[in-house]
Amino acid sequence: MIRVAMLSFWHVHAKDYAKQATEHPDTEIVAVWDEIPERGRKEAEQRGVKFYESLDELLKQDHIDAVIVDAPTNMHREVMVKAAQAGKHIFTEKVLAPTLKECNDILAAVEQAGVKLVVSLPRLNDRYTLAIQDVIEQGLLGRLTLARVRLSHAGAVAGWLPQHFFNLEQCAGGALIDLGCHPMYLTRLFLGLPESVTASYGYVTGKQVEDNAVSVLQYADGAIGVVEAGFVNRCSPFSIEIHGTDGSLLYGLPDSKLLLRTTKRGEEAAKQWSEVALPDNRPSAFRQWVSHIQNNTTADENIRLAVDLTRLMEASNLSAREKRSVRLDELSG
Repeated sequence: MIRVAMLSFWHVHAKDYAKQATEHPDTEIVAVWDEIPERGRKEAEQRGVKFYESLDELLKQDHIDAVIVDAPTNMHREVMVKAAQAGKHIFTEKVLAPTLKECNDILAAVEQAGVKLVVSLPRLNDRYTLAIQDVIEQGLLGRLTLARVRLSHAGAVAGWLPQHFFNLEQCAGGALIDLGCHPMYLTRLFLGLPESVTASYGYVTGKQVEDNAVSVLQYADGAIGVVEAGFVNRCSPFSIEIHGTDGSLLYGLPDSKLLLRTTKRGEEAAKQWSEVALPDNRPSAFRQWVSHIQNNTTADENIRLAVDLTRLMEASNLSAREKRSVRLDELSG
């Protein structure tokens, strides 16, 4: 049995991960720490486990094998470096850290300690993503020219997002670094890592952070990635468009179906959309983490994409702040 400590319930998905840890047959929650003691104590009491006022004291406990990190984004480096140095395996909410330098600090500590790290990038494991990757790998779209991925909800106008999600210091951004993580890592998955990023942020509700955002990824071969996210849209469907010299893919416009047109199957087939069958989902990021701990393997692709995600978010924030295109090689790690 892998004994897990919950490190903060700051993030809105913390209870979801706690539920996964409780339901998994090979993990159990045995302790809680939270930077807000009142919140952490309440969560610990509900689960019948010990609450630790001190993170350092919790990490000294030999009966704790691993941690789930849902602390504020600006605390990720401190919390995860300490956890790795204490020999605890780490599952964390995205983003891994706000900057490339902080990511590299975390990875160095993880590698030195030999613990297992997985970042929650859940849409990598969804069936539509797996099907899209298969279509691309078959070459049915030809040379990829454009990918557009959009994810938006009404959290800022409907009032259900917690107020601390609009705290620039804690979050290192708003709609893009939170919700936009998913379109960003998917676009990175489909097109690869771009040369430069140009981002534009909107402040519809006047919050401290952006609630309406777009980031445009520019590639050396002329391809373009468009990442869109928002907290101010009540009816915007999650959608993916991928276009190439020989075909196009659509998902979620508006139905949860994957549609393909391609000249690779003949001119007649190219005149109409055909539905692509979707495979089963892969195991969740949490289940993959448990498997890596049990089998002494490493989540190489997950970590690579997580670091690139931070790289793209850092460049987007810099671009929006300075109102210019930012090359990724400008960032220092």
